[in-house]
Amino acid sequence: MKEKYIELLLKRCLKVSSDTPLFINYNTLIKDFVDEVVSFAKTLGVQDIYLAEEDEYYIHDFLKDANVEEIKNSKLFDCSIWDEYAKKNAAFLMLDSEIPALMDDIEADKIAESSNIKRTTKPVYKEKQLKSEIPWCIACVPNEPWAKDLFPDSENPVEDFWNVLSKICMFDEGNPIQRWDEYLDKQEKLKNKLNDLKINKLYYKNSLGTNLEVTLNEKALWCSASSGEWIVNVPSYEVFTSPDFHYTNGVVYSSKPLIYNGQKIDDFHVKFKNGKVVDYDAKEGKETLKQIIESDKNACYLGEVALVNFDSPISNTNIVFKSTLIDENASCHVALGSGFLECIEDGNNLSKDELKKIGLNMSENHVDFMIGTDDLTIEADTIDGKVTIMKDGNIVI
Repeated sequence: MKEKYIELLLKRCLKVSSDTPLFINYNTLIKDFVDEVVSFAKTLGVQDIYLAEEDEYYIHDFLKDANVEEIKNSKLFDCSIWDEYAKKNAAFLMLDSEIPALMDDIEADKIAESSNIKRTTKPVYKEKQLKSEIPWCIACVPNEPWAKDLFPDSENPVEDFWNVLSKICMFDEGNPIQRWDEYLDKQEKLKNKLNDLKINKLYYKNSLGTNLEVTLNEKALWCSASSGEWIVNVPSYEVFTSPDFHYTNGVVYSSKPLIYNGQKIDDFHVKFKNGKVVDYDAKEGKETLKQIIESDKNACYLGEVALVNFDSPISNTNIVFKSTLIDENASCHVALGSGFLECIEDGNNLSKDELKKIGLNMSENHVDFMIGTDDLTIEADTIDGKVTIMKDGNIVI
């Protein structure tokens, strides 16, 4: 089963070939799995493999004892090696393997500073990623602490986690690459339907209190995992676009916890006026939410809106995975921070000033949070008048 997963990631998601350098970022807890990835990559002829291993327990202890100035001066969070491999046009495999609650006792400003260093020390990688010039993929891998947290009553929690993951990522049976290609064909049709509607505005409402109006610009494109040459998220059940960040208005409530750099934000809402966050609150993690919103001058504007059916493979597990990568694919979501060039017609050929003028948000950060519920309704202003896009949490076009 794991070999099928690895084959899917390397041969289909990243399309690795013998002359492709491979950069793997991972938590030390999944070293055994990474060893299998390396072995498989070598059978494909890959010779240049860089392992960017992170020891989250060591990082926790360092952050707990260090002050902000010491964090700034540390090389622990320096990601400049990412740029060296981006210049080689390497394929980047980021393996998400959470350790729930590990960072709960770390001050939010320390987390914010370490995250800022990670983001700002790999500008070449970020630019190439944004322009889709290099293959990259984020995928989940179970570890023992994470599995025990999700399956506390299980005798074999890691095995149970792998079984669930194999189903939601479609590598449990048959040919995973063929299954993904068939699924991507369906996503392509949905994406095309949305683009044909020429949506101008989206109106979100549900019983949590969400009442949000989002404006799209005339060059906005809906995208999905089928949009590019590579598959960048595994799993991926979303269709998404980037709004005109100037015009978001109203309030949106979270429907699932957000885990941000190991810290939990739960039961929160964000209020927008003329695009900008003007108010927010959280029953848990408000200071961390504040750090996200204030991480740079444009982190307080929207960069993404995404549609995901409530009746979908991940949602139907009834598990909150405590990983944004998985949880965002169980729920409609929005993101604070940077928008996507691929969501703008001819986006790669427009200048930053042109992109800003049409409303693409540009930020160093991009943080998704989940807003989907079983009673979410989304209506849209289109070239054909008002159309219901989503009813009772599911897409109806």
